[in-house]
Amino acid sequence: MSKNFEVSSSQISTNGKAAVDFAKQQGVDALYISSFDPFISEYVPTQECHRYYVSGFTGSVAEVLVLANGQIRLYVDGRYHEQADKEVNLNEITVVKVGSNTTLSKQLLADIEELGLKTIGFEGDRTPLQYVKMFEKVAAVKGFYQEELHSVIPFESFKTDRAIKYISSEFRGLDTDKKIGRMNLADGEAYFVTAIDEVAWITNCRGYHLPHLSSFMGRALVTKEKVFVFVEPEIVVDSSVEDNSAVEFVKVKSIDLETQLKKYSGITKLNYAPTINAKDFNTIESVFGSALELNKNGLVPYMSIKEDGEIKELERSFLRSSKAVYATLSWIKDEVEQGNTITELDFYNKTEENYRAQGAVELSFNSIAAVGPNGSIIHFGDSSDNVKIKKDDLCLLDSGGYYEGGFATDKTRGFLGSRSGKADPKAVEIYTLVLKGLINCESAVFPEGTKGNVLDGLARTPLYKKGYDFAHGTGHGVGVHVHEGGLRISSMSDLPMKAGQVTSVEPGIYIPGFGGVRLENVCVVEKHPQYEGFLYLRPLSFIGYDWSLIDESLLNEEEMAYLSEYEKKCSELGTSFKS
Repeated sequence: MSKNFEVSSSQISTNGKAAVDFAKQQGVDALYISSFDPFISEYVPTQECHRYYVSGFTGSVAEVLVLANGQIRLYVDGRYHEQADKEVNLNEITVVKVGSNTTLSKQLLADIEELGLKTIGFEGDRTPLQYVKMFEKVAAVKGFYQEELHSVIPFESFKTDRAIKYISSEFRGLDTDKKIGRMNLADGEAYFVTAIDEVAWITNCRGYHLPHLSSFMGRALVTKEKVFVFVEPEIVVDSSVEDNSAVEFVKVKSIDLETQLKKYSGITKLNYAPTINAKDFNTIESVFGSALELNKNGLVPYMSIKEDGEIKELERSFLRSSKAVYATLSWIKDEVEQGNTITELDFYNKTEENYRAQGAVELSFNSIAAVGPNGSIIHFGDSSDNVKIKKDDLCLLDSGGYYEGGFATDKTRGFLGSRSGKADPKAVEIYTLVLKGLINCESAVFPEGTKGNVLDGLARTPLYKKGYDFAHGTGHGVGVHVHEGGLRISSMSDLPMKAGQVTSVEPGIYIPGFGGVRLENVCVVEKHPQYEGFLYLRPLSFIGYDWSLIDESLLNEEEMAYLSEYEKKCSELGTSFKS
């Protein structure tokens, strides 16, 4: 979330009470308040995150249920258990810590049933249709489509003046018409797309409208002949988009979208995804009616399988990001070694500086620059000028950036605060175990169609043997956004791994009060060069590991061989710490 916007704790308390009163006045047992904007984006500016206004929680993912009886429940997954306790007023907010064996939405639904809530209210323009359908299974629902909640809570809106631009072919993959061709649309068939990374992908345009996202705020109608993109009148569209004859930008207010869509009467089948917000669904339903067809995946099946041009741009982007991270870690180790004072905030700022030096247009998420105990907060986001890095400190950096092609990068390294520091034996143990988990997963060879939960188990096995685990998934897709659909490496994932996908591999161990280690590489899923019908992972990230934190006696021969080959590549690129 944005660091330059904040609501006072007293105002958050007032907002919470106002939300409770609103629920009572509207005759609902509870009011669901999401973290989403109208495009159901993952990362939204703090101003647009209505959940923040009533809870004070700044993590990127959470759910809030405001009960008419006065209780406010905040649902967070394992990445945010510790952070939520630190950020919210526990006298007013009940933090529901969701375990790794379920999801926020499933826990939310279970609680609605258990608490006996009969009617659930929701904001129509910020609630995914799939959530509404989920609520309807256990309760009656009441949607608010005219921003009614704005009348009692002083929400602010986020504006952008960044222009939407067309990406040159040298920095991305297929042209838009070729992408449409891959979809094999029938005559009269179209897709209504509201996921902004999908809109950016199909149009080959980027706008950087929201923090840490290269996409832009717009909805798209993908037809067999052309993509029509609907943006608000105030959105700036660069003249470069005219070079893409397969895309046409249409400026129209959201309230007039229904009238605009009526011009496309030739559509006989309109696909839509369940992530569409409830208000947009009502709009397309009123225009296309029986022509609507739910397509649970949207454009993700096409977008998640990268073709050669996209992979080449990702390789270039990850090389630059790897160099940015190496420069940051080297700088910290050298400065601390020389006795200079380096704070956690210096660490955070230097990270962005080094990404910019590599040509990054934007960071792909808010960097996690954590020192000592802060490393145990999985999505730590409050680097402080009061925390100074000491020689023996265990540190963690999770960061990423965007370059000319507008594809996200992502990588994490744990490291010691100096070159001659003496690591705590516990730090060495957890670092080495996480490294074993990373290698165990990253070096896997597996049959085509293997599901993500299998690879997740490979990453966790070395940790399980020593009594450790981590409360997040092992991997996620990476593309236009740093988190992309189509694959997931987690204990709950039944999605098959496919050649051409790009995934992170990021096991970790976190010990509150002590610190944490996470090691993350992003890899391309590729067909095995020798074994037909098998896949393997080829890393895109090349940042050497911190050998002062590795207990080589815990590594077997195969792990050492893999590590040696990886470090050799890092040495060739100038990103190895191994002397």
